[in-house]
Amino acid sequence: MASIDDLDTPAILIDAARAEANIKKAQAHADRHGLKLRPHIKTHKLPYWAKKQVAAGAIGITCQKIGEAEVMADAGLTDIFLPYNILGRAKLERLKALHGRVTLSVTADSHETLEGLAATFTDAGHPLQVLVECDTGMGRCGVQSPAEAIALAKVIDQAKGLAFGGLMTYPAAGRAAEAEAWLINARETLAATGLECQRISSGGTPDMWRSGEDSVVTEYRPGTYIYLDRYQVAKGVGTLDDCALTVLATVVSHPTPTRAILDSGSKALSSDTLGLSDFGELLGMPGARVTGLSEEHGNVTLAEGAKLRIGERVRVVPDHCCVVTNLFDQVHLIDGERVLETLPVTARGRMG
Repeated sequence: MASIDDLDTPAILIDAARAEANIKKAQAHADRHGLKLRPHIKTHKLPYWAKKQVAAGAIGITCQKIGEAEVMADAGLTDIFLPYNILGRAKLERLKALHGRVTLSVTADSHETLEGLAATFTDAGHPLQVLVECDTGMGRCGVQSPAEAIALAKVIDQAKGLAFGGLMTYPAAGRAAEAEAWLINARETLAATGLECQRISSGGTPDMWRSGEDSVVTEYRPGTYIYLDRYQVAKGVGTLDDCALTVLATVVSHPTPTRAILDSGSKALSSDTLGLSDFGELLGMPGARVTGLSEEHGNVTLAEGAKLRIGERVRVVPDHCCVVTNLFDQVHLIDGERVLETLPVTARGRMG
């Protein structure tokens, strides 16, 4: 069996046991609190892990792009949520084809999006489930008030080939209580108009652990929880020992006693820090941080007295694992130093 010593660098390593443990922990939390889990595959982009998540108890998966959903459908995943505004004839035709293959639901936050959906989906016997996306504080997509949500819900309810599926949000981190109040208001207003809202979908790994039985949320879409990263550790979700994804890198230079250079720059570690002050940290070397990136070089600042060898291979825990996954064509599942399997990142680069 291959060893990580046989791998060229940079390379993504996935500790299989840690990923499995993270899946089980999240599913147990959801089951305990009466939440339906619908993991977001954007983090791993692998049918291998999507199937593991469903086998553990998830009701289905979440994809952000049609191309990702097509890959997952091809692999046998049968219940897919696309929480994204789908616009344009080409995308709508692909969406309709996908609707014929799997149990599909989508979101909309405007009349323009609903016009395209209603014109494409006209079969009352097989309607497309559409949720209204709500901006509960994130400041991204979503209607801005419960009144707007109700207005769109009515349009969906009256469209021949559409069915009102509920409400969806992606709340700002740490503002779950604000989102909760927003959604309760919207649900009560919907009920007053005679529209039932059985599904309320939310996301974000850090706040999932703060959810309880009394939440208005019925479904949760965590993504990063399967691998974890330095941002999630900073938010208290886990420790470095829970992080399943690391980037294997080689020290290619040691210009000063406190500075070393890795063969992993922004094209391997990503420049997305999610607000952290550096770009990653080295496992097994306290105080060693990746403090600067160019495209193919990673600058490591070492604690006083620490030293790396030129040619030494190190493992870096990145700040944001989701974007790092998207930078590689394959990942290596490992158990200790052994490489168990090498998997292509199948949904990477799929458009639409």
